[in-house]
Amino acid sequence: MNRNMLIRLVIDLSMTVLMLVAMAYQLTGNAMHELAGVILCLLFITHNILNRRWYKTIFKGKHNVRRILSIVVNLLFLISMAVVIISSVTISRNMIPFIPINDDTVLLQIHVMTSYWGFIFMAVHIGMSWATIINSVRKMTGITGTSRIRTIAFRVMAVLIVVYGVQASFERGMLNKLTIYNPFGWESYDSSMKFLLDHLAIMGIYISGTHYVLKFVQKQDKARLDTTGFKERNIEKNENLQNKEVH
Repeated sequence: MNRNMLIRLVIDLSMTVLMLVAMAYQLTGNAMHELAGVILCLLFITHNILNRRWYKTIFKGKHNVRRILSIVVNLLFLISMAVVIISSVTISRNMIPFIPINDDTVLLQIHVMTSYWGFIFMAVHIGMSWATIINSVRKMTGITGTSRIRTIAFRVMAVLIVVYGVQASFERGMLNKLTIYNPFGWESYDSSMKFLLDHLAIMGIYISGTHYVLKFVQKQDKARLDTTGFKERNIEKNENLQNKEVH
């Protein structure tokens, strides 16, 4: 693995961890929440600087289903994080307490809701790059061969994570958190481990779902290209036969 890829993986992993820390507001308190948010903001900016060439290619080349989905998700992730960062500046009580806001209820509502949307978009973003991440991990660990048993084990694990994640989504009211603001705060967790497991499993829904949907789309595209190529070869073959008959 080259150095740039390793740096990007470390930044992405750090962003994921900090996102979870920032969301654990009731466990960490406001000071830790804001500190994690500031570091997350800096890493997010760094992440976009390292991937700045991607923005130049948005309107270039062919736009298939995968690429369109990538553009939409990445831009929505960018917008949600930008809103989170801007709103956090106005409601900060520890890191930037000198900005006077008389009534920050609406800004707090926007901050909370867009944070959860950013969490979802981040998981989908990871899912879109999951194949690349797995290949990088394989190179780091020296695992180059394929194993049917290992593949089945990982798929069973993915199913279990998704099932638990769906249950955790209902128990934690994720739909409400994406649409409704609760001024009295959301439920408290029995332990930090419970919080971590629940939210990692919820991320697993979108990572696995995105990964396998894209694999399905890729297979469909390949099958369509194979069919098109087969038809073109048949047409060419028939034309050659017709030319021979003419001669």
